[in-house]
Order: sequence, then C-alpha cells, then structure tokens
Amino acid sequence: MVAPALGVPPLGPSGASAHLRGLAWAAHEAGHTLRLVAARASDHRGVHGAMPVPIETAPVPGWPSWLRRYRERREAWVARRLAEVARRGPTPDLIYERWSLFADVGARARRATGALWVLEVNAPLLLERERFEEVLDRAYAERWQRRVLLDADHLIAVSPWLARWLVDGIGVSAERVSMIPNGTASWAGDRLKARAALGLGSGDVLLGFLGSMKPWHGVGRLAGLLDRMPEARLLLVGANPPAALAEHPRVICAGQVPEAEAADLVAAMDVGLAPYPADAPPWFCPLKVLACRAQGTPVVASDVGELAGLVGEGGSLVPPGDDDALAAACAAWVGRRAPVHRRTWGRVLEEILEAVR
Repeated sequence: MVAPALGVPPLGPSGASAHLRGLAWAAHEAGHTLRLVAARASDHRGVHGAMPVPIETAPVPGWPSWLRRYRERREAWVARRLAEVARRGPTPDLIYERWSLFADVGARARRATGALWVLEVNAPLLLERERFEEVLDRAYAERWQRRVLLDADHLIAVSPWLARWLVDGIGVSAERVSMIPNGTASWAGDRLKARAALGLGSGDVLLGFLGSMKPWHGVGRLAGLLDRMPEARLLLVGANPPAALAEHPRVICAGQVPEAEAADLVAAMDVGLAPYPADAPPWFCPLKVLACRAQGTPVVASDVGELAGLVGEGGSLVPPGDDDALAAACAAWVGRRAPVHRRTWGRVLEEILEAVR
C-alpha cells in the first residue's frame, strides 16, 4: 500500500488518513502480507490511530520559501524517493496506491517488480487543487494527471461522479474503472454510555457533526439551526470548530477523538448532520454519512453530489442552503432511529480484490 501525499499521512487525523488505516487493518485481518510506504507517518497535527505494520518512509527534505515556485517538482521528487523504498523487499502481487497528483510510485514499482498497480481515486485532484489551494504550473499538472491515470492497471473510484469523470473526462477505458464507495469502522457505538458521559437525559435532543470543519462542509449553518431548534444541543466531533459555535452555550466540543470513541459519540446523536452548501464538490464520498449509518443515527444531509445514494433510507435530504428545511428534517427524525447499515473496510477490501481479479 502506497500513500505518497504529504498531506495524508497514515497516522493523521483526517478522514483520508482514517481511510488508509481502515484498509490496512482490513488487509491485515484478512491474512494478507502488507507493506505500507508513505511520504510521512504523521505530521504537525499529531499521531492518530495505529497501523498493523511499520510505516516505511523516505526522508522529506526541507524546502526554502524562495523555492516555492518549484513546490510541485518537489512533490514529484518525493514520489521518486518513495518508489525506491517501495521496490525493496519481497516482490508484491499488488501495489495499491492512493492517488496523489504528482506521484507515480506505483508505475515505478510496477516496472521493477511486474506487480499489478491499482490506483485509488478520491477526487479529481487538479480540479480540487485549483479550487481549494493553488496550482503553480497547470500544464505540468495536467500532464502528470493524464499520464498517471491512463497508465494504471486498474482504478478504484469512490463515487459514481469520479467513475464517470475518469471515463468521459480523462479517457480511461471503462473496463479498467470500478466504482467502490468508502467504508467505515466496524465498532458498534454505546449510545447510552456516551449520552450519560455527556450529561444528557433520555429526552434531550442532540444534533451532531463529525469530521473536519472546513467552510465547504457547511458548519457555518449550524448556529442558525440551533436558533430554529431551541430545545436541541449540538455535538461537534473534530478539530478546530468555528469560534461562533465553540462559544455557544448549547454546543459540546468533543475535539479530535479515537475512532472507537467517535463511534460512541455518533451513536449518542439523535441526528447526524451533513449540511453541505450548493457548491460543495460533487465527487466526494463522505465518511461522516457512513459513520452515522453504521450506528443507526439518522442523517440529514444537503442534496448535493452523490449523497442520495449514501443516505438512502437512513435519513433525509434537504435543499442546500434551506435552513428551515434542515431544521424541519431534523425535528422529524428526533425520537426515531434509522436502519443500521455497517459497510466495513473489510467489505470494501473484498470488493476491490474482486474487481481487480
């Protein structure tokens, strides 16, 4: 397994890092021999979770600020060093790489070993970087994107949007693309224990949000939701809540917690929230929705992207930006639970291996 992105270390706090951990543990528990090669094991955000095998890394050099314009070349250089690490040791049967825009670790390792190279695609990375960060050399990035995506033996797209983009937008042949959604941890959360620890009674209403609190995740709407539901409290599970929410008297900030504890907190929620704005990226497969469904916690989500398929019978969809509809849908679910649907990382791994056979 290869994780070349500097911003997605296997022991990081993000959903992307949890994804890496989930698949790694699933492979380990299924009895597969696993090596994990990553640009770095963790970063300034601390160590979160654990891996079943040591993480093999290549030194990432410092980068002077005056060389900023060559940052993308640096990413490519790090990938070359990672490929040297990946080529060591026993010859693998399969190289599973999480796609990073300026990385071709799998291609280099395949040339050396003859192993099958499977590339997991979680976003159209050039579009994503242009939207949320900065692309310094678009032509260079475009060449990397097309070359890597067209070269991989098989591609795993985590959403239908991404599968269509790979075929229609990039030109990958359809038989080389499989759409396999994300998974979630298999823990069954303890709802009663978590609600007691939060000081909640049986009749208290708890809304909840799990995950990173970026502006495009819609957390800015949640203060208005509390205004419309004066009987409710709000639980935020994740780092860096907006100040307006962190200081609100009816908001509980749990911070970043281990995945098993997160399962308890999600189970404690009466409603889980995914209030994305209308311009949210249409390609994602958010783990927060899968985490809620795994605990039988109803999800109220904006009707954007592919969320309808993920939410299914486990919640309600509302128009993005319609705060009255958001509050009404939450109120309609209070006192009810949704069917438990636990899509484990083990199931995801089985589907991946079946697809690439």
